[in-house]
Amino acid sequence: MTTTTLLARRLWSHAWSLAAGCAVVLAVLAGGVSPLPAQSIACMVNGEPITSLDIEQRIKLNFLTTRKQMPRQEAIDELTNEKVKIKEAKRFGVDPSASDMDQAYAGMSQRMRITPEQLTKSLESQGVRPEALKARLKAEMVWGSLVRGRFKESLQVGEKDVAAAAEQGGEATQTEAFEYKLQPIVLIVPRGSAPAAVDQRRKEAESLRERIQTCEQANSYFKSMQNAAIRDAITKTSADIPGPLRELLDKTPVGRLTPPEITKQGVEMVALCERKPTKVDTPKKREIREKMYAQKYEAKSKAYLNDLRKAAMIECR
Repeated sequence: MTTTTLLARRLWSHAWSLAAGCAVVLAVLAGGVSPLPAQSIACMVNGEPITSLDIEQRIKLNFLTTRKQMPRQEAIDELTNEKVKIKEAKRFGVDPSASDMDQAYAGMSQRMRITPEQLTKSLESQGVRPEALKARLKAEMVWGSLVRGRFKESLQVGEKDVAAAAEQGGEATQTEAFEYKLQPIVLIVPRGSAPAAVDQRRKEAESLRERIQTCEQANSYFKSMQNAAIRDAITKTSADIPGPLRELLDKTPVGRLTPPEITKQGVEMVALCERKPTKVDTPKKREIREKMYAQKYEAKSKAYLNDLRKAAMIECR
């Protein structure tokens, strides 16, 4: 065994002992006389500990999202990968602050249509600390940013690649695509209104569809109408719009309104101000491109992580 290897092993042993000692101190400060089992160190990854509490938390968090019991070794591998990813991201200056993570946490709760406080209570009721979720969020954020940033050029998908993939799969990609200029409209119905009031508002919308012939008329009418609103024009392509709405827009004459739809806000319609052909991706080409990009990203991410793990100092007991 070389002198370098012996030195590395001694330093590694020292790091392990130091981390274990910290666990003892934390347990004593918490009022215990010996390390709590939940805080015992299971692995060391580049000098950073993974405790049995970390593993327990990850297993519980995974069960919340998948409803499946995660094997302990799988949890260890996942936590190990995350520490490797975060360290590599820091090397390239990708290191979100505590406030960044709070924003990401708030963003997740918003997508779930609850407040951050409600998300925290929900996690804690299942025995999961919010820090466990934030740790996983951080690893996902930094790794995605790092891989896309470092390998941007090699991850690009060219037109020829898309066409070749489509041809091989027997898919047609030359379907015509359009660019739409749209103005969403809503006839507001207060929440809790009687069904008769909602139906009256819908009939009013149907009547307006017959009378309005241009977007200029729509703007003039709805901007002065009480309990109604017309939003600023937005531009979308065929690839940006869900299939059912796209079919509806293709059947709607320019300047007219789409059929009314009952929503939480009230009765909604869309004014079609412009529709013109475009050479940007059709929905099918967008689907193929995104699938090919995801495949390239997955392969690059996996190879990159494997290389980092080989170079990392990982020891588990």
